[in-house]
Order: sequence, then C-alpha cells, then structure tokens
Amino acid sequence: MAGFIFFYFTVFSIILNVGRATEEHAQIMEATSPGDLIISGIFNIHEGVDKSRDTFEPKPLECIRFKERGLTRSLVMISAIERMNQSPQLRDVNVTLGYRIFDSCSDASTALRATHSFLHSTSHPTVAVIGGSMSEISIAVAQQLTLKMIPQISYSSTAVILSDKSRYPAFLRTIPNDKHQTAAMASLCSINSWHWVGIVITDGDYGRSALDQFVTQANDRRICVAFKLVMPQSVTRAEIYSEIQHCASTILENPKVLVIVSFCKSAQMRYIFEEMKTQVMEAGKSTESMRRIWLASDSWATSSYVMNDLNLIDIGHVVGFTYKSGDTSTIREYMDKLEKSGPDYAKNNPFLQELFRLYAAQGKEESDAVKTLQQHIHGDIVFSIEMAVSAIAKAIASICKNRDCKKPGTLQPWEVLKALWMEKFTLKGKTYKFDSSGDINLGYDVMKWRFNGKKTYAHDIVAEYHPLTSNFTYFSNNLTQEFLGLENVISKCSNSCVPGEFKKTAEGQHTCCYECINCTENYYSNATDMDQCLSCDTSKEWSAEGSSSCTPKQHLYFSWQDGFAIVLVSFAAMGILLTLMVSALFLHQRNTPVVKAAGGPLSQVILFSLLISNVSAILFVGRPNSLQCKARQVLFGMSFTLCFSCILVKSLQILLAFQFNPALQHVLRKLFQPYVIVSLCVAGQAIICICWLVLKSPFNQIISQPSTLLEDCNEGSYLCFGVMLGYIALLASVCFICAYKGRKLPQYYNEAKFITFSMLLYLISWMLFVPVYVTTTGVYLSAVEMVVILISNYGILCCHFFTKCYVILFKKEQNTQTAFRQNLYEYSSKSSMSMPGSENQVPEEKNGNIHFISASSLNVPVPCPEGAMGVTRSSYETRFPHLHRGVVRRNIVHRNSI
Repeated sequence: MAGFIFFYFTVFSIILNVGRATEEHAQIMEATSPGDLIISGIFNIHEGVDKSRDTFEPKPLECIRFKERGLTRSLVMISAIERMNQSPQLRDVNVTLGYRIFDSCSDASTALRATHSFLHSTSHPTVAVIGGSMSEISIAVAQQLTLKMIPQISYSSTAVILSDKSRYPAFLRTIPNDKHQTAAMASLCSINSWHWVGIVITDGDYGRSALDQFVTQANDRRICVAFKLVMPQSVTRAEIYSEIQHCASTILENPKVLVIVSFCKSAQMRYIFEEMKTQVMEAGKSTESMRRIWLASDSWATSSYVMNDLNLIDIGHVVGFTYKSGDTSTIREYMDKLEKSGPDYAKNNPFLQELFRLYAAQGKEESDAVKTLQQHIHGDIVFSIEMAVSAIAKAIASICKNRDCKKPGTLQPWEVLKALWMEKFTLKGKTYKFDSSGDINLGYDVMKWRFNGKKTYAHDIVAEYHPLTSNFTYFSNNLTQEFLGLENVISKCSNSCVPGEFKKTAEGQHTCCYECINCTENYYSNATDMDQCLSCDTSKEWSAEGSSSCTPKQHLYFSWQDGFAIVLVSFAAMGILLTLMVSALFLHQRNTPVVKAAGGPLSQVILFSLLISNVSAILFVGRPNSLQCKARQVLFGMSFTLCFSCILVKSLQILLAFQFNPALQHVLRKLFQPYVIVSLCVAGQAIICICWLVLKSPFNQIISQPSTLLEDCNEGSYLCFGVMLGYIALLASVCFICAYKGRKLPQYYNEAKFITFSMLLYLISWMLFVPVYVTTTGVYLSAVEMVVILISNYGILCCHFFTKCYVILFKKEQNTQTAFRQNLYEYSSKSSMSMPGSENQVPEEKNGNIHFISASSLNVPVPCPEGAMGVTRSSYETRFPHLHRGVVRRNIVHRNSI
C-alpha cells in the first residue's frame, strides 16, 4: 500500500510539472558533499528557464527541459573530487575537498543567483569554482568572482574575451579559447581551398566572439563568408521557428556554399537539419541538394541529441572540433557504482533524484537512467573537468603543506588563485600549467562523423590540430582517408582562375566572386586565383597574352649558324683564297709584261687591300662585341681607301700615258707621284677613322624587342660613318672619271674600261646600300653591308685581275715582250693614220679577240720597227713620213720620264 501511494504521488507530481522543476526547484538547488575546503560547480543541468510569468517580482525562474549531458558533467566533477580525496597529495596535508554543485539552467541570471549563494555563505566558504559551461554564464559569474578573487576554472567556455586578464583576472580554463578553434576551422578551409563558406551562430558572447574571430582569420586566408546567420538564444523550435526557416532556406539558396561553419547549440542544429529536409522534400528536390560539409564547434561536435535519427547521407559530412580527450575509465567506474547503488548515491544530489523521477514516470528503472548518462560521457569534457579538479587540488596541497587548512578561514581563495598561476599540476602522468592568458592550450581533436546505415557515430578522431604551429597531424585509418578526400569538394563562388589568368572582382561583390581575365602581354600569373598578374622583366623576358610564365628573350644576331651567314662567309673565304692565289701568281709572274701592265708592285697592294676587306666582311658575322664593332668598319674603310687610291694611280697613269696635250701632260707628269698619292689618300681616311673612334666610336648594343633581344653594332657617330663612306665614294668617282676619259684607248691597252666598270659597280651597289641600310632593321642589317662589301671586292678582283690571270695562264704567247711591242706598234700605226681627220681623236680599234694590256705597260720600252728601247723623233718621222710633226709629238710618250 505504501509503495502504491509513493508511485501515485510521483506520477501526480510529474504530470503537474512535466518538463519543469517542482516548486522546490524554483528555489536554488544544489548537490553537496562536506569537506574541509569547498569547491563549487556551475553546470547546465537544465536547458532553459520558464520566462512566461506575469509578475515583476524578483523571484527565481523555474528551470525546464532537463539535460542528461549537464548532469553527466557534474558527476565527472564529483568523481574527480572523490578520487582526489584519496590521493597522496591531499592525504599528506590532511585536507578533504567538499563540493557544492549548482544548476545554471543555461541562464545567466540563474547562474548569478547561485554565485550569490556561495559568495555569501559563511558556513561553507568556497575556495574555487568550476564552470560554467557556456561563455555567457562564465562571463557573468567571472565578474562577480573577481570581487573576491575567487578562482574560476571553466571546462568549456571558449570566448576570447575571457583571456583578457585585465578584465577577468580570476578566470582560468583547461581548454583553448575560440581564437584557436576558429583558426583551426579557417586553416582547414584554406588547406582544402574552401573559399566560399557560410557561418551559423547562436546569439550571445560565445557566438558573436566566434563569428568575429572566424571572419578575421578567414579574411587573412582569403576565405569569404557568403552569409552570417544568427540564431536566438532560445532553443525551443516554437520560439525560433521563423529563424530556423530563414536559416534553412538561406543555406539551400546558396548551392555553391558547400561548407558551413556552425557555433550553434545542439538543439538548434537538429532543428536546422530537420527544416532543411522538410523544405527539400516540399520543393520536390533530391536530398543531395542539402548535402554540405558542416564544421561543428565544440558546442555540438559530439552531441548525441543531434545525432539521434540523423542520416548523414542526407546532410553530408560533419567534421567536429573538440578539446583533447583523456581517459574516461574513472567516470565509467563511478557510473558503474552509481548504477549498482541507485538512490543511495542520489541522497545528496537533487539533480540525480529528478532524473530518477523522470525515468520512473516513463516506467524505467534507475539503471536505465544511469545508462543514458553513460552515453553522454565525452572524453574531451571529462578530461577538461578532471584537469580543473587536479589543478585546484595541487594548488591547495602546495599551500596547506605549510599550514593547517582544516581551520575555517585559514585558506583564502586569492591564495589558491596565486598557486594556480604558479604551480604545475599532474594528471595521469602528464604535467600541465596555465599560460599567461589563464588557458591550457593543448589543441584540438578533429572528429569525423560516420554513419553505418543505422546509427551515426561522432567519436572517431581523424586528426589533431596544433595551435602553436597551425598544423594538422593526421591519423592513419580508413576514416582519415575519407576525411582527406573532402578536399575534392569545391566550395567557391567562382571557378578558379588558372595560371595565365587573374581575378577581376566587380565593385561591391565579395572578393571570392570574380571573373577570370587573361594576363596581358609581358605579364603572367603562375598560380591559381591570383589577384593580379606579375610583370616580366622586359629587359630580358617576355610573355604572350594569357601566359603562366615569362619566356627568356631570344638573343638574335647574325649567327654563324645562319644559312645566309654561311653563304656569305663562304664567299668571303673564297675571296681570301682567290686573292692569295692571284697574289702568288702575280708574284711568280712579276717580270712579265701583263703583271707589269697590271701595275707591278701596286697590284700586290691592291690584292692586300682586298684581302683585308674580305677579312673585315667576316667580322660582320657572330655575336658582336665592342672591339669587333670598331674593327670591322675601320678595316673596311682603310682597306677600300688603300685599294681605290692604287686604282686612282692607275687611272691617272692611263690618262697621263695617252694625253697628247703637251702642256697638260707636263703638268700631270709633275703631279703624278704614285706613292705620295696613295699615302695622302690613305692618310685622309685614317684621320676620318681616328676622329670617329675618338669622338664617338662604334659599340655593341642590345636592342630590346617584344620577344627578342637584338644584338648588333651601333655605329656611334653616323655622321663619321657617312663621311668615311663618302670619302671612299669620292675616290671611286675620281677613278671613274679618269678611267672614263680613257675609255677609247686601244683594246689591247684598255684597262680603263674595266676600271670604269668596277667603279660603276661599286658606286651603284653603295648607292643602293644607303637606303636599304637606313630602312632595314633586325638581324640581317649586318648582312646588307657584308653583301655590298663582297660585291665590291669581287667586282675589283674580276675586273682588275682575272683577265690578267687568263692571259698569264691561257694566252702565254701574248705575255711576251715581242707581242707587247707588236701590239703597241700596230696601235701607233693606226693612230697616225687617223690623225689628219681629227687631231685630238684617237681611233678605237675593234677586235673580236681582245686581250687587255694596261697603259701602265708604258714603263717598258715602247715597240718600234728597229726594236730600240726608245723611239726618237727622227726615227719615228723616217718610219711614218706622212705624219705631221706636231701629230707625231703628241703620240710619242717618253716613258723614261713617267
């Protein structure tokens, strides 16, 4: 009967207060245990408070929606304190720890009421506080605890602001702050090139701080936040339904945002997933459209509430960030004892009693309730709470080893705070210490949720994040490979710009939304998604439009490998060989009439100048240098000047030999000094070249062209260059005029015609050279001058020497004194026969078989019938009595005076 009455009373109480605490719960509830020193704890054992009251009286609000997870965390603290009481460090100082555990009900005002309770407690003064779990609650409590410098150690409050010791000097935590968690998320996005992400937070200090930190770190890594969704603090679906709808629709309306960062509460995330699925089904779309990569913060990364009935095939992948995990054997042993003992362990714990009543109302045993609590054992939270208890125990032990702490008031909270900052503590063989911000920054475990077809699991660690190095360490397992495969998911607003392109962002848009533009000429990009193209060093490099690298400019010059150069060099080499052969032949035949007629020693000088000219032509080939640029023009100018000055002597010699005007002949004889003429002509050119080299000499230069580097010679002073060419042209013109006057000489003596032809060829070729040279650019500019030089060389060689060589080699019978005199005699005879008609006209004989003999042969004895060495006036008159004496005098040339 008594059992029936008890059951009836229990059911009646639950019906009246389903989902709520009783009237007793409206008062401040706490789980307690006596001890010499008291540690208070603040946990979210209920999920909220009832705010629907109609009174303004300052009464505590009723706590609603019991949370097994919050109760499990409080039991971890109880288990850790009981274990510490059995540890040698507290036994040695003869101190025991007690506890007072309060429920914040996930409400800052309720937490402040609990804080006020133990702050003003005289019977059980608190020396340290563990909690709260949420940053909003920890911030509110920390402001109160700072008044008495009571140390507060949180196991899950991660707001960055709590690391500010100027504002919260008594606050510590056994976890990293959100700055490191958001950095880990941003780093993961950057590693996998997820540059277009969304973020969902719960309003409040925790969510706002995480949002600010993530956006800042994302910007540093060139990651854009497509949207920022802020959920209200309330967790009931009815109260925030409109916000959940908006959040779900926003995510679905941004199909390119495939990565969502979430700092929401677990209940809110569950509602969001359910609403997304509802909207997809109502729109008649496949569930594939709602798949995303969800980066879960520590607030729901291991939440079983979210995982219940969750199909990962629908929502995609969940990657959770949790604190470093530890051994859970201690709390599991405690849970086993709790399961066996049941109500006996709950006598001082009203929160356990409430849990048992709730399960009893559902017809379940206490063991079922304990098994549910065991499902909420998470290694990261267990490790953090045990670290907090161990740190406090170590600080108390370090103080109490020198005093008796059992007496009330002997130990002050601020002394514990000081010891916490100073002392290292040990937990399960490892040593830890709070840093300058009051944090213990061990990094994060990265977990990837998996689905086996029936159930979702969220405790598989695939990587570790190290805040000091901002690096990930990956574990070796099959799930890690799946985690690494997420890099293939493309979450970008725009497709990546390939090398050779750059991003152009429209004004007012996110920097991650852009169009790809080809790099212009001489610019390049060598990586994907570059903001701007890099410039090539145009002095040495170039690039076409849309290039991914710069190409070294090709050095261009009239190369030895150039086919045209090979041909020209071959002609120059052949010219050198022919010149040497002709020189050798003339040297061997130096005493013959033909060689003497060709000028004798002067012919060797001409051949030498042609040799040097051919050598200078070769200098126009190959990579130019300063010495080569100077030498080739000077050698060319001096060699041609020497050549033409010798030809000028020959032209004047011919003109003098057949000049029948005695007065003019006398003047020419006095002026005709061959070596002086040659020396003066060469000296004039030498002065021009010296002035050229001194004032502004030729030099090698590199001309930068769009894709090449042209190496050639700059002539320095083009005025001097023109004067040098003009000087040679002047000599050629004089030679041409003199030779032209003697064009009607006898065929056997008429070298004047060949001089005329060679000079005309030279003048024409160089007249053509000037406009071509001025208008031509590029590699073959040197070839133009080289061609003209070779034409001039071969023209002189052919006209002046090859005909002589032909006579020497193939008409030897005409290369004798007798033949020479006979030819001269025949010419004299015919000339005297034609004189009466015109005193100044010299008849021109036409003969099909012409063998050229220069008037320079006049340096040999003139032929006469008697074969005498000279022809006297009397003998000539005797031989030609019909000629007038004056005519004879004009035709007789006294060679000894020439």
